[in-house]
Parts: sequence; C-alpha cells; structure tokens
Amino acid sequence: MATRSSLGTGASGHSGASGQSSSSGQSGPSGQSEPHGRTWAKTARTRQSILDAARDAFLEHGYADVSIADIVASSGVSVGSIYHHFGGKSELFIALYLTHRKEYEDAVRVAVSTQRAAGVTVGSELFLAGARAYLETAWERRAFAQLLLDDVGPPALRTMRTLRSQAWVRSNGGLLEEWDTPVGRLRASVITSMIGTAAREVSACYDRRDAEAMIDEAGDLLRILLR
Repeated sequence: MATRSSLGTGASGHSGASGQSSSSGQSGPSGQSEPHGRTWAKTARTRQSILDAARDAFLEHGYADVSIADIVASSGVSVGSIYHHFGGKSELFIALYLTHRKEYEDAVRVAVSTQRAAGVTVGSELFLAGARAYLETAWERRAFAQLLLDDVGPPALRTMRTLRSQAWVRSNGGLLEEWDTPVGRLRASVITSMIGTAAREVSACYDRRDAEAMIDEAGDLLRILLR
C-alpha cells in the first residue's frame, strides 16, 4: 500500500480499450452528438455488465468450463464488445482477479490510515490493523477467494500471483522494519504466510460468527509472532 503497508498485494484496475471519440463527442442513436460524459458512462456500464456476468459464470461453473458464449448469453453484450473491452476469457479472469485484490488493498489502506490519523505510529500496531482488515475482506469476498483456492485461471495469472506474493512479503517486511537481515526476512515471510493461511480459512467459514472468531484468533497469534 502507499503507506509502506501492503498486507494486500499491490494491484491496479484492468483497463481495456475504451473506443475513440472526436472533440465534438460520438454520434448517438439519433445522429446527434453525444456528450463525452455519457459515452464514458455507457462504456463503464458495459464493462461492468461483462465483469458481473463473467464473475457469476466463473463462480457457478469454474474457469475451465466457461466459454465466451456463456458470458455473452448472460451479459447481453456482443462477442465483439467483450473482445473490444477485455480481449478474451483469460483477460476477463485476470481483470476480476485484479478487482478482487484491489478490494483487499483498499480495506487495508483505510484501516492503516485510520490508525495513523488516530496517532498510532508503531509499525506492529499498524500491521495488525491492516491484517484484520485483510481478513475481514476475505470473509466479505469469500466466494471468489474460494474459487482462487482451486488454482484456476490462465497460466499468466499464476505467474502474476507468484510475483505479487513475493512483493507482499517485501512490503510487510518493510512496514515491520525487518527486511534488512536474514532473520527479519524469515519473520516477514512466516507472518505473511500466516495471514494468507488465515484468510483461506476465514473464506471457508459458513457463518460470520465463526469467521469473526477465527479473525480474533489470528490477531492473537500475530501478536505473539510480533513480540
């Protein structure tokens, strides 16, 4: 995260082609010039409709058993529109993954910023606040998190996840000021792995009460490791 805290791996939104427009705007159905704001809003709605349909299809059938035709049928957009905005099924899945990761990062960033605003400056306390936000997000986004546990998706996603996991460890080590020694790097790796494992367990919970109990327990264990 921007504040040297990156309990969620860094990710940016996936941007696809947005089409071109002239300085006077694009032509609408009536032949009249269409304002840029309205054109961009329609583009955003189309992209979101595609992403929503793709997410639902992947969650129901899994990555391998979903085709572009399935996404066309449920989204109501054309094949050409999907390829125009995303490029294909693998790019769609990666876009969903990046959106998924950004939810974690935003939650962690807000939690750490809130603690900083309250006057907290100790790295371990900021880390614990971010860790809790990360685990709470794992519960909120448990459906897609469970899908990712099956190691589904295109080969490019596996490489991306590996690189982001490595960056996550480095970022956590930086926040805890434990990256400059071999022992510090080991501690950062162990702590990061524990958060990842806890997130997987939280996402597998059947109700919020169990998830909250697991998040509390993970926080207690992290405090022990951070002593």
